Amino acid sequence: MALSNLSIRLITSAFASPAILALLYWGPAWGWFLMVLVASGVAASEVLGMTHPGDRLSQTVGSLLTLAVSFAFYQAQADPRLLPTTLLLVTIVGLLLPLYRVGDLPQAALRISGLIAVPLYIGLLFCTLALLRRDFEHGSNIVLMTLMFAWLGDTGGYLGGRFFGKTPLHPQVSPKKTREGLLGALGGAMSGGLLAHFWYLPSISLPAALGLGLFCGLLGQLGDLAESLIKRSVNAKDSGWIVPGHGGLLDRVDALLLVSPAVYLYLIWR
Repeated sequence: MALSNLSIRLITSAFASPAILALLYWGPAWGWFLMVLVASGVAASEVLGMTHPGDRLSQTVGSLLTLAVSFAFYQAQADPRLLPTTLLLVTIVGLLLPLYRVGDLPQAALRISGLIAVPLYIGLLFCTLALLRRDFEHGSNIVLMTLMFAWLGDTGGYLGGRFFGKTPLHPQVSPKKTREGLLGALGGAMSGGLLAHFWYLPSISLPAALGLGLFCGLLGQLGDLAESLIKRSVNAKDSGWIVPGHGGLLDRVDALLLVSPAVYLYLIWR
């Protein structure tokens, strides 16, 4: 008997989550960064596979630029020259490579934009998950809270939409998303804040945990919509196939790509 998509999701999470948590809590900070770096490269290749279909050179260069941005951001404290140098090189290469790989002329603007934007969208935003682990007291617990914001928000949105969804949220971008699913996502992310405050991160106040959870729940859904817009613009159902039950890796971390920077900015500005 074929397994439902929900069952496959649960099985995938049951295998992946313990390994991720083990690395988060018992592995070194650089080990956690390596995982983020590898995930960034995979997610970038998925986006570039949609924006640059069949163009292996551009996909490879764009993925390498993504890794370079992530590494430069992570090492920015050690050498302040790395990040601005890398960002300038990303922009220059993104502009010049399509001159060599012109391809379909009406799609040239998309390919230029993709080569410049993807390293920032994936490499810069996702690297904050590694910085949360390394740069803050109780970093592992902060990362766990961030993951809970994203994952419980996704779960709440999925369940809310599946069992109560009636009113479309943004049908032009994602026909299946509903306002009821959005409310479920907000509730799921706020429950992540409650778990953090009352269980493993009591240093975050209850109002901050709830407020940050609410904001991150909203951002997570917007991140999901942003990825859906990318996919619909290139007529793709999933970003890839690497995560059973979820499609591509980007389909699994699209919310986290906005949630993690939000938590990082909150911590450095509070």
